[in-house]
Amino acid sequence: MKDIETKSRAYALKNALAHDGKCQQGAVISALFHEGLEKSEIPKYAKKISEIVNEVNKLSLEKQQKEFDKLESEVSERQEREGLPELDDVPKTGVIMRFSPSSSASAFHIGHILTGMPTSLYVKKYGGKFYMRIEDTNPEKTVAECYESFPKEAEWIFGNVTEWYAQSDRMEKYYKFIEELVLKGLSFVCTCKKQEDEESEFPKTREPCDCRNNSIKENNEKWKKMIDKKGFKEGEAVLRFKTSTDLANPALIDFPLARINLTKHPRQGNKYRVWPLMNLCVTYDDIEQKCTHIIRGKEHADNAKRQEMIFEALKVKLPHTYFLGRYKFKDLEISKTKITERIKKGEFSGWDDIRLPLARNFKRRGYQPEAFAKMAELRGLSDVDKVIAKDDLFAVINGFNREIIKPIAITIEFSDKKLKENKNEYTLLMDNATTKKIFTKEKLQDEKIYFLHRIGFAKLNGKILWFAHD
Repeated sequence: MKDIETKSRAYALKNALAHDGKCQQGAVISALFHEGLEKSEIPKYAKKISEIVNEVNKLSLEKQQKEFDKLESEVSERQEREGLPELDDVPKTGVIMRFSPSSSASAFHIGHILTGMPTSLYVKKYGGKFYMRIEDTNPEKTVAECYESFPKEAEWIFGNVTEWYAQSDRMEKYYKFIEELVLKGLSFVCTCKKQEDEESEFPKTREPCDCRNNSIKENNEKWKKMIDKKGFKEGEAVLRFKTSTDLANPALIDFPLARINLTKHPRQGNKYRVWPLMNLCVTYDDIEQKCTHIIRGKEHADNAKRQEMIFEALKVKLPHTYFLGRYKFKDLEISKTKITERIKKGEFSGWDDIRLPLARNFKRRGYQPEAFAKMAELRGLSDVDKVIAKDDLFAVINGFNREIIKPIAITIEFSDKKLKENKNEYTLLMDNATTKKIFTKEKLQDEKIYFLHRIGFAKLNGKILWFAHD
């Protein structure tokens, strides 16, 4: 971009004229992305863009129009894409898609929201079915809270989940699928301990073992021995998919499908001793539910190849698959393990800390699902990883959210002191370290979003106003 300031001013004027003279910074940044601005460049230009927005907002509508007339040529004339790009081969009956959050998290975070949103939007666009599967077939990593939190948060942020389920509730289906693979000679039971001693489930080098030469009868007997409490012990056997041995990527050769794990499961207890791995569960569910289109993180590219091999072996039509690049947040903590550690250290007050980027907290602060939908539409189906700072991310999301809540927010007058006319007391929670007592004439309504002059927007939860943004 030759002149960031000129472009910024042109788009600021355009946005202001479209919104009664008040430009939103997020809208300007969004427009600049279409002009070629990279998210990594935002810190360099954010201050100048903010100054330009403030300058434009101080102008009268008449002056804004005169200035825009001079700069209109700076605004791109190309047709901007509305919404997400079209999917390939969409049936007349609609799409069948899925979103599969891992049970290792106890609540939806910003990553869940932004990766799951495109799937939700496509099902809304084309019609069809939207399945949410909780991937909980690893007993060691499953957090019990997810069964209650995920459905509630999905209903709020997506609003169109057709059905949700925990994969551990479908164990008998997976066992029958395994039996099918064994009887068709597509999988085998491996008892080579050296393979199980590998640090990684998918080793970088792998020599085909003699177990792949077992007869179907031998594999069937060994499979029964895996599920028998008196049979193989933990670590003594693993079920593998039988692949070609000359694959370029050794991690794809004879990849595992199920293993013995005696850890007590939060939902199923000790009912099962053999647990299917992700690639088996995902493939079976996609086939059974006749998924037509899949949107998944780019980091699952190898898993997609593994699943494709099973589809091809069974001669089942493969769904159209699209990959999303990862968001790499430079200063935004979303790791459950790290957040738990910081809570223990006292850096966060708990999972309800206003500073944590969780769906439950966004809801309490007055963020609207549509703001995250607009963010997902802005990115599209790009498979390029995005490194972005927290402030830059929320500069965009806040801009979208402001446009949505501004018409519904209730402007209130308030005082820092309790007077006769200001008798209703509330706590304004700016963050968990900064709170402010305020007093109002009128009693505020719970769950409503309010606008406080010189402060910004906040949503009332009980007697506490959770600050959203200015």
